[in-house]
Amino acid sequence: MKKRIHLLICIVCLTALFPVAAFAQRKTVIKLVSLVPENTPWGDLLNRMASEWARISNGEVELHIYHNIKSSEGDILRQLNMNQIQAAMLSSFGLKIISPPLLTLSCPFLIRNNAELDLVLERLKPDMEKQLSDKGYWTLAWSKVGWVRFFSKRPVFVPADLKKQRMGTSETEPELMDAFRAMGYQMVPVALNQILVSLSGGQIDAVYQSPVNAGGLQIFGLAKNMASIPVAPFMGAIIMNQRAWRSVPEKYRSELISVTRRLEAELDSSIQALEAEVIQTMLDYGLVINQVSAEQEQVWYTDMNRVMPSLVGSVFDRAMYERIDAMLRSHRAGR
Repeated sequence: MKKRIHLLICIVCLTALFPVAAFAQRKTVIKLVSLVPENTPWGDLLNRMASEWARISNGEVELHIYHNIKSSEGDILRQLNMNQIQAAMLSSFGLKIISPPLLTLSCPFLIRNNAELDLVLERLKPDMEKQLSDKGYWTLAWSKVGWVRFFSKRPVFVPADLKKQRMGTSETEPELMDAFRAMGYQMVPVALNQILVSLSGGQIDAVYQSPVNAGGLQIFGLAKNMASIPVAPFMGAIIMNQRAWRSVPEKYRSELISVTRRLEAELDSSIQALEAEVIQTMLDYGLVINQVSAEQEQVWYTDMNRVMPSLVGSVFDRAMYERIDAMLRSHRAGR
């Protein structure tokens, strides 16, 4: 009896010193939302990221992924700021809401191929992440979403071909609309879910979209011409509000970031393969690639450079544009 009493006293004392909750595993739950469907390379990345974070943290950090959310990126950012969600995968347009200079990455014909994009990202990532950090966000990973291209009803090889057609663009992208309008294009605001209706009804004749979007939305069925020249890279990032990042146990943070960046690198190759696969599928179903020659490419670049002085400092951040432009001029001269 005395032994039992002594044991009970010990249990009571331990419970007072270390409440039961302290013995339970501490969990940090991160709700992460994405506009992208789960059955895509981006959806696969997020699911693998959740699995890896749980493994590394021994279950202490749980990522709850919500795919294919039907919401605007502005609404998602408001939820992030209120901590209703803790993380999100955003496109360059969502990132632009946080830090307007980031839109400069999507300046038409500034960055012209994957090699140039890799160079720019390698040198600018620390600064871009600082811009997001200064606004209260932690960058977990960057994502290349593909290259935006022109899809049109009639063939397009040079700017004059496209300026004869009405080009639809989202109202959520006023800066790019202004840029193309300054170049002399006929711009028509069209919601993403109304592109097919507008193409069919004749309100628009062309759009600029990534091949993955053009394939998924069946745009190529009506706008069957795709100019081969890449217009601009489409970027995204996975970000977390800093309040949530601080809740992640410090002992795990370095490894969590490390595995996320490894998955980021794997995603890059998956996206390039997906884009090539989608283009081939569209070709099989009637897409026509308008192969732009080197001389015709230069016409596009000259046309853009003609209006660039009026866009830098208004539509696109001057400091970021000049930095990217300088490094690319040096890179091209060294080839």
